[in-house]
Amino acid sequence: MRAVGFDVNGGPEVLRPVELAVPEPGPGQILIRVAYAGVNHGEMQHRLGDLGAVDGIEVPGLEVSGEVAGIGPGVTGLTHGDPVAAYLPDGGGYAQYAVAPAAFAYPLDGISVRDGGGAALTLTTAYGVLAGAARLTPGDTVLIHAAAGGVGSVAAQIARALGAAAVHGTISSAAKADYAKRFGYDAVHLRDGFAAHVSEVDVVLDPIGGPVRQASLSVLAPFGRLAVYGEAARRPDLSLPVLSFRAHNRSLTGYDIADLACRAPSLVRSHALSALSLLASGAIRLDITTELPLAAAAEAHETLQAGLNIGKTLLRVDQE
Repeated sequence: MRAVGFDVNGGPEVLRPVELAVPEPGPGQILIRVAYAGVNHGEMQHRLGDLGAVDGIEVPGLEVSGEVAGIGPGVTGLTHGDPVAAYLPDGGGYAQYAVAPAAFAYPLDGISVRDGGGAALTLTTAYGVLAGAARLTPGDTVLIHAAAGGVGSVAAQIARALGAAAVHGTISSAAKADYAKRFGYDAVHLRDGFAAHVSEVDVVLDPIGGPVRQASLSVLAPFGRLAVYGEAARRPDLSLPVLSFRAHNRSLTGYDIADLACRAPSLVRSHALSALSLLASGAIRLDITTELPLAAAAEAHETLQAGLNIGKTLLRVDQE
């Protein structure tokens, strides 16, 4: 099968076309004939080596859509040809075929296969960090960093669906402001200096890290929650004094889908199905702004690493 992989850590240029054997689904797994693969920051971290050294040819890709092409022992509820979206904890999505745990394969009822390609990780993360990590409640005020990104653009909509009273966002450049405002933000601010424009926020979603994370603590309302779910800035970890959290009635919480997939897979599935239900009903939408052929994966990574992306990017996996 055709795939895109890398055998050395580095920049986008290390991604290259490779030919690999079609994988076999094991117990509890399914084989998916991939139609679309989402492009995510986690795959960039994989390529850069943030998640460990390379061991042979590795194929990135944490979410795909397509049809069921094989079913492993013990799997029920799915049949050959079913359209699904799937989260791939071990990667492998930049390929014509990918193996996924059946627990993380979701029927595409009322959802296009194209939208499904960017749903299983992006929507699950947005819903999980809001409902799970941040414990969003109706009436909360929310601040979302990276408001124009794949997660940010759906997180604003999900926050509204969960009852948020106001939703603010931050962006890295003024060029992204008009785009971010399409998704229900009450206001969008430049990330540099954002703390001068917002305060007394109940929930902050932070996939950035570094100084942005530190500044986010200062804008929390009493019992406000800073929910961390990424490290896009790739800055050293913060050293935070615990007593300041007590003194200012603040909470710090985190969301990592890979850890949750290992320790509480039923929660991942629950969050995914809730988010997909919102998508199918039309309550939220997934904005796919860029669609590239699989062979152009390096181009997609270059845009992502430069911070120039908006919305969701998909790789189109043409079947022969």
